[in-house]
Amino acid sequence: MLSFNKSVYITLVALAMLNCKLLLAQSPELPPGSMEKKVTTACTECHESRIILQQRLSKPAWTKEVDKMIKWGAVVDAADRDAFIDYLSTNFSADKAPEQMPRATSIKKQTAKTNLSLKH
Repeated sequence: MLSFNKSVYITLVALAMLNCKLLLAQSPELPPGSMEKKVTTACTECHESRIILQQRLSKPAWTKEVDKMIKWGAVVDAADRDAFIDYLSTNFSADKAPEQMPRATSIKKQTAKTNLSLKH
């Protein structure tokens, strides 16, 4: 009985890890840059990159946003804070047009179409 419980536990952990990887894979990539990976890692611990891609803020507003996220638990090395702000304010500045993101209903419809085509 113990080996059954252990194998069920291992299977559930593996499925949870796979699900996390799939969710991260669905999150769009941030623009290339020296801080891309660190920003992606720090920010997508709590939310998808779509949240960032949709933002258009001034440098002072990004400064407040980064500081707020650090207070809320985002893991940002103090030595990287200014570089985070520079990366975000350069790529997602207030003077740039917002990125057009697919609406949730469009994503659901596409998923439904894909599921239907897989059944046939």
